[in-house]
Amino acid sequence: MEDTLAQHIRAALAQLPDLPAEFDPQAVAVEFQTPNNPEHGDLATNVALQLAKPLRRAPRQIAEAVASALGSVEGVAEVEVAGPGFINVRLAKDYVTAALAELLGQGERYGRVLDGEGKTAIVEYVSANPTGPLTVGHGRNAVLGDTVANLLEWTGYAVTREYYFNDAGRQMRVLGESVRARYEQLLNPEMPQKTLEDGTVVPASFPDDGYRGEYVADVARQLVEAHGEGLHEAKDETPFKQAAEKAVFAEIEATLQRLGVEMDEHFNERTVYDSGAVWNVVEELTKRDLAYEKNGATWFATGKLGKVETRDGAETPKDTVLVKATGEPTYRLPDIAYHLDKLARGFDRIVDVFGADHIATVPDVIRGVRVLAGDEAADRIEVLIYQFVTLVRSGQPVKMSTRKATYVTLDELMDEVGEDVTRFFFLMRSPGTHLEFDLDLAKEASEKNPVFYLQYAHARIASILRKATDAGLSAEGADLALLSHESAVSLIKELLRFPDEIRAAAEAMGPHKLATYLREVASAFSQFYRDCRILGEPEDVASARLALATATRTVLANGLAILGISAPQEM
Repeated sequence: MEDTLAQHIRAALAQLPDLPAEFDPQAVAVEFQTPNNPEHGDLATNVALQLAKPLRRAPRQIAEAVASALGSVEGVAEVEVAGPGFINVRLAKDYVTAALAELLGQGERYGRVLDGEGKTAIVEYVSANPTGPLTVGHGRNAVLGDTVANLLEWTGYAVTREYYFNDAGRQMRVLGESVRARYEQLLNPEMPQKTLEDGTVVPASFPDDGYRGEYVADVARQLVEAHGEGLHEAKDETPFKQAAEKAVFAEIEATLQRLGVEMDEHFNERTVYDSGAVWNVVEELTKRDLAYEKNGATWFATGKLGKVETRDGAETPKDTVLVKATGEPTYRLPDIAYHLDKLARGFDRIVDVFGADHIATVPDVIRGVRVLAGDEAADRIEVLIYQFVTLVRSGQPVKMSTRKATYVTLDELMDEVGEDVTRFFFLMRSPGTHLEFDLDLAKEASEKNPVFYLQYAHARIASILRKATDAGLSAEGADLALLSHESAVSLIKELLRFPDEIRAAAEAMGPHKLATYLREVASAFSQFYRDCRILGEPEDVASARLALATATRTVLANGLAILGISAPQEM
């Protein structure tokens, strides 16, 4: 219905007299909200207020012209203009009933929309280098990326889930050195030791910034069991690094599977080096006078492309290092090459899921892509930046540190609160907000726990349906016109929002929108069930109400599936 109304609104705008030459009615974004007060109708839009300035006329004048056009739309019972120019729409009872019947007919398919049909998307997420177990921070990345991919699939896209990693470079070298030191310690427990700044006692050969997790010692023990002293004379850390990479990746894969995350592709950063793509980027930027040498380093002339820094209160152009004087590229260079590779693979929509520590690098990567591939290509790239996670227990933060092994792993979190709760808590807040993960609330089996509330609603409906079946009651052929109670009608209208909620969540890359909506559905069902008994009513009324309960279970189950959360039959 919202799409139909939006189309009629644009058509009405096109008929307004004396439109400015630059105004394109078809480009107008029309958004609807569900009014908090039912007296204000079922849908409302402030499009007339937004267009007052570009159309150079009073918003109420625009609203009245649009309202007259909407009155003839099939399924609309009433349209009114409120306040300075809000347009409120009330749906016809017959439309609501027919839409509920369609919902019931679609079942598990209900909610799928075709916005992206025939198009492809790639979502890159997790992308943790194999230097240690996945932490809580990686968990938010994984769940956000996986759910965004689900949302895109539900809007018609063919989606590829990709994990990008680097198994070379300094981090991996330090990991290999850390394993080697522990290996040597196992062979010679009496070897010299040293104390690090935080008081940790380690072998003397252990790097000061080495990885101190127990998994490092585990890999070392496995190497002793497999090779004995055979690696003692190894020329460098390579065999230790390779063993650590294999072990860590196996652990990462097991953790992701437990979380319900399955990747389609893995892309090794080495690919863009082996193909020469990285140095092609430098060469092409140089040809365009956008890369140059200075103090032994290679710089990207981002200052020419609008990047600035503030000094003494004044903005000045700021260039960016692509290759350090040591010859080591910064993250920006292979990332530009990697995104050019994704574009070359022909994806229509390219989504990156990054933590807040990428805020500074993302604009430079986009600038590079825009220069080398053009505006249309760069505009296909969307970046979802999420804020970090703080675990809270008894009101106090739980400290985390990847290197020092005082972090909380994602597996440990799932051990404590469960996989479903872990996913939902990562999703229930906007990605752009810092997330305080309340461990006490996560373990509470009550309506205060939002995931428990949703799963209990689904299980409760499943129980009602079982009892109805035992009583010989069926929703087949129900007369939906009998659903006349106010709370029943409100619930139906809530359920009919589902496809638009999926569309909105996918477009905004905001799974939290869907999580919030599902809670509203569960709340509307609770109100309906308080007001309208099912068992014990006349058969025709009970059958109609049973059909509505079935529709509610469908929406809850489909929504939970998108979020990657189970829909239990009993609790």
